[in-house]
Amino acid sequence: MKIVRNHHRVLIQGITGKQGTFWTERMQEYGTQVVGGVNPKKAGTIHCGVPVHASAKDAMQADGGFDASVLFIPPLGVKAAALDAIEAGAKYLCILTEHVPVRDVMYVVAAAAEQDAHVTGPNTAGSVTVGECFVGFMPAFNERIFRKGSIGVISRSGSLGTLMCQNITAAGFGQSAFIGIGGDPIIGTTTEDALRALDEFEGTDAVVIVGEIGGSMEELAAEYAAQMDKPVFAFIAGGAAPKGKKMGHAGAIVMGDTGTYKSKKEAFEEAGVTVLDTPSHIGAALTERLG
Repeated sequence: MKIVRNHHRVLIQGITGKQGTFWTERMQEYGTQVVGGVNPKKAGTIHCGVPVHASAKDAMQADGGFDASVLFIPPLGVKAAALDAIEAGAKYLCILTEHVPVRDVMYVVAAAAEQDAHVTGPNTAGSVTVGECFVGFMPAFNERIFRKGSIGVISRSGSLGTLMCQNITAAGFGQSAFIGIGGDPIIGTTTEDALRALDEFEGTDAVVIVGEIGGSMEELAAEYAAQMDKPVFAFIAGGAAPKGKKMGHAGAIVMGDTGTYKSKKEAFEEAGVTVLDTPSHIGAALTERLG
C-alpha cells in the first residue's frame, strides 16, 4: 500500500456534506493538498475553496487531476463512488464509511487490484503522515495525540488508535505515520500490508500494532514481523470476549480456535513482538527497547 504524502493531490467525494465539509477544512489546515470535491448536484460550484465536480472522472480531467480520493459517502453509494474514482485513475482510496454491504466491498477491492489502486477501509478513521498531511477524520492537529517522531502505528480501531498515539506522545515519543486499516471483516488493506508499508517508510524506527480479536490478520502479520529488523509492539483488544460473539467492529468475532486473543498473542510472541497488556504500557516498552 501507499502512504499519502503532502505532495499527493486529494479529491473529496461527498465534500459538501456536513462531515465532508468539516474534515476537508481540517485536512486543508493541516497541509493536505485537497484539489477538488465531488457532488453531482453541486457541480460547477466552489466549496472549501476548491471546485466541485460531477464525478471523479470529471475531476481527473481538471488541471493536474488527483492521486487519492477520500469517500464521505453513504453505505449504498460507496460502490459507485469508489468505482468512479478507480476508473478515473485514482491510486489510493480512503473509504471511511461503515455498514457498506460486504458484496460491494469485495467488488471494489477486486476492481482496485486490477487497476493497481490501494484501498484503506471501509470503516476506517483514515491515515496520518505526521507533520505533513492526513486523510479521513483522525485528530492529526491535536498535539497531545500526534507529534512528529519515529513510531509507526497501525490500528483496526480509530478510537483505540487515537488512545495509543496519545500514550506514545505522553511518553515523550512521536509518530512517523498512522494507518487506520478499518474494522470490517473485509477491508482493502490488511495489518500485514500496513506493516510492510511502515517497515519501508523512512524515519520509522519501530511499529505499534493495535489489533483485536476476530479474523487472522494479526497472525499473518506476525509472520512478516518475525523477519523485520525494527522492533514491533502490539496490543490486542478483546481478550475477555466470549467466543462466537461480535464485539465492537463487524470483524471482531471469534469462531472456534481461530481469531482468538490467545492465538494472536502466541503468534506475536513467537515472532518476537512485544505484546502489551494495555495501551498505557507502550511508553515503558518503547523506552526499554529504544532508550
